[in-house]
Amino acid sequence: MSQVFSEETHRNLLSRIPECTGREISDWLRMVDEGPSLFRFEEKVSWLRGEHGLAYGHAKAIIHEYDLRRAARKLL
Repeated sequence: MSQVFSEETHRNLLSRIPECTGREISDWLRMVDEGPSLFRFEEKVSWLRGEHGLAYGHAKAIIHEYDLRRAARKLL
């Protein structure tokens, strides 16, 4: 079962990703967008972990942010 992070924890994880991975959040979001068409949240997290060697928390934060931004675009 996946862990649920608070909004504060999510923001803290996002802020640390560039220094931990050497890539900006925008780069990771673009990779997810251009990556395989996976439907389930955990499939996307597993793909990031396996393909790019990310820690679970970082991969989850990236996918969560991707989903938040995608939902916000749909509202416009």
